Amino acid sequence: MSRISEKFAELKINRQKALITFITAGDPDLEMTCELIPEMEKSGADIIELGVPFSDPMADGPTIQKASERALAAGTTLKSILAMVKSVRRVTQVPIILMGYFNPVYRYGLRKFVDDAVDAGVDGVLLVDLPPEEAQIFKAEADAKGLDVIFLLAPTSDDERIEKVARIGSGFIYYVSVTGVTGARKSVDDSVFTTVKRIRKQVNLPVAVGFGIADPSQAGKVAEVADGVVVGSALVKLFEEYRGEDLKKRVGVLIASLKRGITDSFTAV
Repeated sequence: MSRISEKFAELKINRQKALITFITAGDPDLEMTCELIPEMEKSGADIIELGVPFSDPMADGPTIQKASERALAAGTTLKSILAMVKSVRRVTQVPIILMGYFNPVYRYGLRKFVDDAVDAGVDGVLLVDLPPEEAQIFKAEADAKGLDVIFLLAPTSDDERIEKVARIGSGFIYYVSVTGVTGARKSVDDSVFTTVKRIRKQVNLPVAVGFGIADPSQAGKVAEVADGVVVGSALVKLFEEYRGEDLKKRVGVLIASLKRGITDSFTAV
């Protein structure tokens, strides 16, 4: 059982839901990313997604695009991200997922990437532009080494796509709550609740919901139906305004408030 599966099992026993937090690796630099990961865990993050910066982030809104640009300008590469994860494993065992695009992984070499990722302590990978129909080779390499491969479902996904993702995915299913790119929204669409309930009836994997969730109230509402809540842009936005210890403090405060929103909402149900 992977660290991701263990975390969801632990949370289920304790009647809790997962807070999954996203930041872009290397923004503003990898030293800060390395310092932030254990602090995010202490503040309440159950699983941490690290965005792999890419020059053409087609699924990302302006906030995360800018973060990728800052990380690339700082010299961040996939190889250096893996080295950073290996370093941070000395101080934390929080589940870590790399989220990004297939091109950097393909250029790295599929088998070499899987070997190096597992050796570094990466628990899962989510490649937003690698659909299940084209993932067989990568999935085989990942399965052989116990690396979770997480797939996306969207509001447009039909029952056939849900079944396919449930069959070949591992770790959890990431439900994209809106059509379009990443970015904070003012409210959560009511259709999310109906769709997530439908998905959960058809799958055995945990279902996490992301894209657009920005505050404790929204996180709490989503946690009523989902197994996990993903927050990205609201956190990444802080990197535009703050640096150093101030940045770490602001990130920690927001994560703690999001976790309280999830816990309070779920325990009240």
